[in-house]
Amino acid sequence: MDFMTALDIAASGLSTERTSMNITSMNLANAKTTRTPEGGPYRRRAVVRATADVDSPFSKVMQDSMSRELKGSRVLGIAEDSRPMKRVFEPGHPDADPQGYVSYPDINVVEEMTNMLTASRAYEAGVTSIQSIKGMYSKALEIGR
Repeated sequence: MDFMTALDIAASGLSTERTSMNITSMNLANAKTTRTPEGGPYRRRAVVRATADVDSPFSKVMQDSMSRELKGSRVLGIAEDSRPMKRVFEPGHPDADPQGYVSYPDINVVEEMTNMLTASRAYEAGVTSIQSIKGMYSKALEIGR
């Protein structure tokens, strides 16, 4: 594996984790949102990930068999969660139904914070790998002098 392929793999992971952190932040910010522009309460969202090729088709042909299996990651899409809403009895709330219940998004703050920590640690691992690649590249240049 060459340095640029390693950087491409790490960069794809950083991009995916950044999107994951943004979605988790949006879920936490809207944990109590009962009214959206689309109508109804906010729906929790989740990132759908997939593997992605990091090389062009030409460079794939030129690589050896060990390097062909290298994959990065990418965001396949943002999916809305299908969990039912939490119904809380608050008859004075402006969004209460005729029975006095308000529908809130089913967002578990502990689950969202766990997702945030996981994404943060994965992001840190990606940054560390990029720093290691840069260090190896610098040492290789010093050897060539």
